[in-house]
Amino acid sequence: MKSAEKKDSFLRGPKYLQVAERLRREITSGSWAPGAQLPVERELADTLAVSINTLRRAVSVLVDEGIVQRRQGAGTFVSPSPEAAPAEAGSPKGRRLVGVLVPSTTYYYPRVVDGIQRVLRDAGVGVVLSSSKYDLGIERDEVRAMLDSGVQGLLLVPNLHLLDEPQDYVDDLRRLTVPYVLVERRPPAPAPDDPTSYVATDHPGGVCLAVRHLRSLGHERIGHLGRLRTGTSDAVARGFDEAAALLGADVVEGAVARADIWSPEGIAAYARHCADAGITAVFCHGDRDAAALVVAARRRGLSVPEDLAVVAYDDEVTEVGDIPLTAISPPKEEVGALAAQLLLSRMDFGSGAVSHRVDVQPRLIVRASCGAAPGDR
Repeated sequence: MKSAEKKDSFLRGPKYLQVAERLRREITSGSWAPGAQLPVERELADTLAVSINTLRRAVSVLVDEGIVQRRQGAGTFVSPSPEAAPAEAGSPKGRRLVGVLVPSTTYYYPRVVDGIQRVLRDAGVGVVLSSSKYDLGIERDEVRAMLDSGVQGLLLVPNLHLLDEPQDYVDDLRRLTVPYVLVERRPPAPAPDDPTSYVATDHPGGVCLAVRHLRSLGHERIGHLGRLRTGTSDAVARGFDEAAALLGADVVEGAVARADIWSPEGIAAYARHCADAGITAVFCHGDRDAAALVVAARRRGLSVPEDLAVVAYDDEVTEVGDIPLTAISPPKEEVGALAAQLLLSRMDFGSGAVSHRVDVQPRLIVRASCGAAPGDR
């Protein structure tokens, strides 16, 4: 049997040509729509049970044939169909396509994309997925490429936090020739009649849930270990300040600390300050920083949660450490699904579509790091 398989494989040609043929069939059958991004190399190679080098040779064949295109810093995409043109809503001619732009395909946004794809798949709409990699130049090029591929709508997570005039960017989106909806972003300084539709997590509301929970457990001195210059860092920091004032938390000097990136030394210094200042609970913007704070606190001799309770924000990697982290969990899939539903409505109704501003509140997931039993919340 093995001998026959080897002979058959030999007759079919080198392995990379077999892989190229399989990818060609998948694209022709519509598994990936025109303009859609192929999975990352490692994921695709694992799926096909081949090496990275074999996959790269196969993809090079398709590039030479014009079936796929490589975009520097972005990935590999199915070439747009020469006849691709925006189809009228509800038209039986061709499949409708929606472009989805996210900053990252590895953290936070995969679950948002899952929600988007579920709704669009059920509606028979194809998805062209692109990642800006938190780069404004790539973001501009990817939006243009998706429009060139013939998408009839856009779901956008723009890098507003990297812009000097983010509201100008949002205003300029009105020039787009297709309907669009912002996802996990809001106009930062909108006019009262701003028509931008968005679906986003209520980050300040989520922070308030966390601080209220810590206050209910008897904590008075509460700190915030935060970030700077991320897409949500300012909203989270504002939410902490508002919640602390509303709920009467004692925010002592040095209890609020924010950084672009927290080093182990910086987190260790913050843990030391918590011990010295009598801070008994900390809200951390980010699971990894929260997990690092737990380690630093225990090295300092503080017991978690007895001496220091910790609540994280994101709920991406909260159950991997010795002490599972209580976390505020943004409703990522729900946000993606609602945004997709809203965009489909705008595509169907055109200029008559009503603008929507949708804020979705996160959930509090109680685990061991705050000292409360999961059933308490």
